[in-house]
Amino acid sequence: MMQPMPRVPPFDRPATYEDLVALCDTLVAEIVNGELHASPRPAPKHALAGSAIGGRLVQPYQDGAGGPGGWWILDEPELHLGRDVLVPDLGGWRRRRLPQLPETAYFPLAPDWICEVLSPSTAQLDRARKLAIYARERVAHAWLVDPLARTLEVLRLEQGRWALLAVHSGAVAVRAEPFTEIELPLQCLWGDPPDAPPDE
Repeated sequence: MMQPMPRVPPFDRPATYEDLVALCDTLVAEIVNGELHASPRPAPKHALAGSAIGGRLVQPYQDGAGGPGGWWILDEPELHLGRDVLVPDLGGWRRRRLPQLPETAYFPLAPDWICEVLSPSTAQLDRARKLAIYARERVAHAWLVDPLARTLEVLRLEQGRWALLAVHSGAVAVRAEPFTEIELPLQCLWGDPPDAPPDE
């Protein structure tokens, strides 16, 4: 059963970072277009999909083991983008743009890639308002993962607008921009056993 979104006190002004910090630590809090949004911690299927993607990308892209390297891949980075404070499920920066991680608890530089794992309570916010901010900040690639529908949508920013490159589903192995050097077996995102037959 879907949990309702926690109620956030109404404001007669744009939300501030102090408002966000005052919320309970068990919530994922964001400021989107001046509005404070708070979500419960991810459900198990949501957490599994995000963890599986990060696990598959870190070794070849961050550590450079058996892959091209050249990236930082992080879980739930806090992004300070103008007045907006966003927390994607995963974010990736090319090291040529971000040679060293910041000393702050947040990133003032937009990532090169984000991944949002959709849940019924956050899908509308992720798809509409947050994607618009990522486009404004020139994030080059976005992935939208729906663990209930078992889909991965791959988007590329083209002339300030999101172009849908592919929608992958089921248990196939895919190569998805910007990480086309490796195959990502989608079954690991959904928790299928490794010997499960791939979808046709």
